[in-house]
Amino acid sequence: GAGGSIGTEICRQLLKLKPKKVICIDISEASIYKIEQEFNKIETEIIYFIDDIKNIKRIDKIFDTNDIDIIFHAAAYKHVPLLEDNNVESAIKNNVFGTKVISDLAIKYKVQKFVYISTDKAVNPKGVMGQTKRLAELICQNHQNNNSTTLFLIVRFGNVLNSSGSVIPKFREQIANGGPVTVTHKDITRYFMSISEAAQLVIKATLLSKGKEIYVLEMGEPIKIIDLANQMINLSGFNKDEIDIVFTGLRSGEKLYEELLYNEETTVK
Repeated sequence: GAGGSIGTEICRQLLKLKPKKVICIDISEASIYKIEQEFNKIETEIIYFIDDIKNIKRIDKIFDTNDIDIIFHAAAYKHVPLLEDNNVESAIKNNVFGTKVISDLAIKYKVQKFVYISTDKAVNPKGVMGQTKRLAELICQNHQNNNSTTLFLIVRFGNVLNSSGSVIPKFREQIANGGPVTVTHKDITRYFMSISEAAQLVIKATLLSKGKEIYVLEMGEPIKIIDLANQMINLSGFNKDEIDIVFTGLRSGEKLYEELLYNEETTVK
């Protein structure tokens, strides 16, 4: 998932640390091309692969021909309504079996650390996206308990500001078009964090980890989406009389609020 919002930012921050080699894998040619153009003047050796993580033979070859120390696994289908409607099978194949392929190969090739990028939607999951991400977490935890070579850790956080397909670019486009701005429910809340902060904390967790942990990033207080919409309308130079806000109703698989933890009492700050 090197070409996604989180994957790209992790690559950016890793490259500042001057690693020996960075291998970028993404199923999207457009995403790989975009980061290849961004990183083309960097001296670090970077290898780009346009590949599907479910293609076991191909991914095995990548592992076999590269001495890999750390894997950051950020490849996932994540758009809640899309996965609920017609893409349940695709979500399971990619988010669950894709993780199984990568994690099995990590053990086979004695990779030092496997970092799984998860989500608050994996906590008491209601929809397909959260359920598949939780299954992937369980695969990683099971591997940690049954191998002695690769350390598995999970980093779980909420929504990332301005990431592809997130609410802020959507609101920005709706405001530019004169409205209306669509919000699913007047009481819906979400946790938000900047892309750079999330990526930095993922890398920090990797350094701290001794295996078996789920790192939950401190996301601050949840934000009401209606307040976010109103702020964006005001910051764009409009008032509430000029841009309408329309409530569309909760979509399939969507919660009013997200949870970061299963049990607060088992959490170490």
